[in-house]
Amino acid sequence: MSASTPPPLHGPAFDADPHPAYRWLREHSPAHRVELPGGAWAWLVTRHDDVRAVLADPDMLKDPARANEVWRRSGMGLPFDHRPSLVRSMVNVDGDDHARLRRVAGGAFTPRRVRTLVESAERVTADLVDRITAVPDPDLVRDLAYPLPIAIICDILGVPPEDRAEFHRRAAVLDSSGPEEVAAVAAVTDWFDDYLAHLVDVRLATPSDDLLGDLVEAHREGRLTRDEVTSTAFLLLVAGHETTAALIGNLFLILLRDPEQLERLREDRDLVGPAIEEALRMESPLQNATWRFPRAATTVAGVALEAGEPVLVSLLSAGRDPERYDDPDAFDPGRGESHLTFGHGAHFCVGARLARMEVRVAVEAVLDRLPGLRLAVPVEELRWWPSPIMHGLFALPVRFDTA
Repeated sequence: MSASTPPPLHGPAFDADPHPAYRWLREHSPAHRVELPGGAWAWLVTRHDDVRAVLADPDMLKDPARANEVWRRSGMGLPFDHRPSLVRSMVNVDGDDHARLRRVAGGAFTPRRVRTLVESAERVTADLVDRITAVPDPDLVRDLAYPLPIAIICDILGVPPEDRAEFHRRAAVLDSSGPEEVAAVAAVTDWFDDYLAHLVDVRLATPSDDLLGDLVEAHREGRLTRDEVTSTAFLLLVAGHETTAALIGNLFLILLRDPEQLERLREDRDLVGPAIEEALRMESPLQNATWRFPRAATTVAGVALEAGEPVLVSLLSAGRDPERYDDPDAFDPGRGESHLTFGHGAHFCVGARLARMEVRVAVEAVLDRLPGLRLAVPVEELRWWPSPIMHGLFALPVRFDTA
């Protein structure tokens, strides 16, 4: 990788280890123009302090309607055709509308409500670990990291148990699809569009005390439009499980590659919380935060941007910036420093508390019940999602000692 040639920012080698490429960008091109499918392009921001400044800037807008014409015509973003029934959530709006939607959705993630979900998470996790101990080819992503958060978010929204396997399968397409897989993602969002509309109709006919019921009641009272109800449900279903699933896999891979750290956690459970934060910093499940668009001409990392030019900030790169963290490539649960993985400013992740709880429950259960945990395949054989937004594993095969 020469000082004058930008590194590739896609492909299996990059997906498996993007950190050398991000190191090059931080050093040589901290606001880097990247070409995207459909003729689109974006500025990719990689240094910690620049990322933090963009996340905190109220003039970096989230509404896709504020993007320049090239980006809007390209079909980038999710859903690709900008269905109003799925995109009018708090992640795609600004100002008063964002605050209003955040207040309603935030009701699912209050400390009290999260505490009531701990018992459910522990029960689901115990069942999943039972299955892990019984299958011949245990996989911590397939058998734990994916089904746990989808079960919890479906509990929150009141998705019927008989529909959850299909939710799991459909959501996996969104999580792990590459930027060129437009047709596959569009088909899945069509399915979610139809299904969530059905669930809202059910709640309109029969009120319920789950979060979807709360959203529908807010619609009855005129605080949310119907599109805002389905868009918020879609956001929580997708974002509420994909980051947690990726984080569980990423953290266990870190520990499996460093058995000494794994044993430290097994012996000292007070380190579990700090280890989760360190994994969030070091192997962020979110590679890049979702799109932002400058309200007016501005400068980021020394580069002049025009109004509406799309901006991506790399949370994965920010977490490894040596200007912010000493020895950033080392996993150190005692580091005790903050990170940007859940965002910063007005759009800080509303579900961060829930995600941390779920990951902790998963880690504690594995430490308790799977002694001698180790990788079942060489690290080089692991496959990573090709997503430009997410950073997670397709699978994490393991072995462990049996009684």
